[in-house]
Amino acid sequence: MSGVFGAYSKNNKSVLEEVYLGLYALQHRGQESAGIAWTENGRVVSMRGMGLLHSAIDQQKLSEQSARCAIGHVRYMPINGSQLHNVLPLGANYARGPVAISHDGLVTNLPELTKQLELRGAIFHSSTDSEAIVHLMAQKSHMLPIDALIDALKRVEGSYAMTAMLGDTLVAARDRWGFKPLVIGENDGTYYVASESCALDIVGARLLHDVEPGEIIVIDERGLRSLRINHGCGGRCMHCSFEYVYTARPDSIIDGRSVYEARKEMGRRLAQKSPCPGADFTSGLPDSGTIAAIGYAEESKTQLELAIVRNRYVGRTFIQPTQKVRELGVKMKLNPISEVFNGRKAVIVDDSIVRGTTAERVVALIRNAGAAEVHLRIASPPVLHPCRYGIDTRKAETLAAVKMSLEELRAKVGADSLNYLTNEDLTAAIGMPEDQVCTACFTGKYLSENETKI
Repeated sequence: MSGVFGAYSKNNKSVLEEVYLGLYALQHRGQESAGIAWTENGRVVSMRGMGLLHSAIDQQKLSEQSARCAIGHVRYMPINGSQLHNVLPLGANYARGPVAISHDGLVTNLPELTKQLELRGAIFHSSTDSEAIVHLMAQKSHMLPIDALIDALKRVEGSYAMTAMLGDTLVAARDRWGFKPLVIGENDGTYYVASESCALDIVGARLLHDVEPGEIIVIDERGLRSLRINHGCGGRCMHCSFEYVYTARPDSIIDGRSVYEARKEMGRRLAQKSPCPGADFTSGLPDSGTIAAIGYAEESKTQLELAIVRNRYVGRTFIQPTQKVRELGVKMKLNPISEVFNGRKAVIVDDSIVRGTTAERVVALIRNAGAAEVHLRIASPPVLHPCRYGIDTRKAETLAAVKMSLEELRAKVGADSLNYLTNEDLTAAIGMPEDQVCTACFTGKYLSENETKI
């Protein structure tokens, strides 16, 4: 998971601090590294570092720089990728000038591309998908940079929401299936590209539209123009359902659908299919389970209690790089209020169970807080399959619902009952046709090999 942000000013004002602010709004998409790149005297300049944005980039030093076009990136990386040379944006200076790329997603044919490029003399300095794209561009130095980028993207399979900087030109690109979200905004002559619309809010920009699947948007002194690298997916898209379940902020609008409303509807449908008669109250696991809990409480006509307090100084436990840190993170992150739970029957709504770490620890904490019964309701289907397109659930053996039956998992987490949302109700809550939503991590319905080919 990653967050990308870019800005271009037609009025020649510096956009660096706005890119910094945009990345702050996207911090939930990645906490392991951050970076910002721009051009200076015809070459790429960048500030990159490990950790949260305020640790990775010195805001004071950034404010002393100036650039009318810049891109930024926040990233979650598996532990073996948490190295400075993998921090994006990736910048380079090639025959046609400076180029920098930020990428959210997963290039599924990366090993094949890397091998081909190495045989042609390319030397790789990172394990990022973005570097392969830069090398593909460099081998087409007879083309204009935008044409070289389009040619490179035609060879890429998998998922991407990308911001690129070609000199002082800002480019936004989205894969033809629309796996990853990407939006365009504008404010007073400055254009913005962001993973989510919530990042536009922080810079005062209005949402213009989503980047369409298979679309490239070029932003320069002539304004904004749209190109097509292909004709999309023939009407069928694969918008990531996990964005609505967990990844995105609830104040974002993705492909025309409010994340808040989608999560609330998930809770309503969960209450209809998996009621808990006699429950004293409903509470959500903050933050991504809270909105679904509101819908559940409304539909089941039970009292809603904010009975679990989150420590705001602890990040997302799912995207911590190691199991040990995830386990400690749950204890540091969440604390039940004993006065609310003591002797009462509680329904606890969470967004998902991936590895099971959070659910088991939280149920234990709630038991210790004095709850008489703990009934766990999950506002998504069981995660049964690894994601091939960018979410870090790629090893099936780490998924709790794969290792155990529903009853075994209920016993493992220590709940009195455990129920999930159905896949049909998930897609209905998102409000898109089933063939427009990727639910492969729940259903195993991946794109076929032929469909992934451009």
